[in-house]
Amino acid sequence: MPKHFLIVDDSLVSRMMTRSVLIKLRPDWVIVEAASGVEAIALCLAQPIDLISMDFNMPGISGLEAATAILKERPSTRIVIMTANLQPAMQSRISECGLAFVGKPFTDSKGPELLKALGE
Repeated sequence: MPKHFLIVDDSLVSRMMTRSVLIKLRPDWVIVEAASGVEAIALCLAQPIDLISMDFNMPGISGLEAATAILKERPSTRIVIMTANLQPAMQSRISECGLAFVGKPFTDSKGPELLKALGE
């Protein structure tokens, strides 16, 4: 059964880039997108989602808040927080929440890193 992957980012360009990289690496996966944390939570409650790449900085609730809410309802979901904030304090904060981290900008070369962070 193919994995269901949710890309969460308020930037359409970032979502398109992530989708492009994932399609090359895992063409059999079902990829869905959300433009906000609130939309991501709703999608995760409405359909099966196995893996998520979640932007940290978004309007409304942050990616970290959305990820925490999703894990409360769907604890087996694997989530990577993606952010351009590469400070060790930010990485520690993400790790303390039980989440993986991948730095932005996301490019083709970071595809394997994303998959590894998700345990794939």
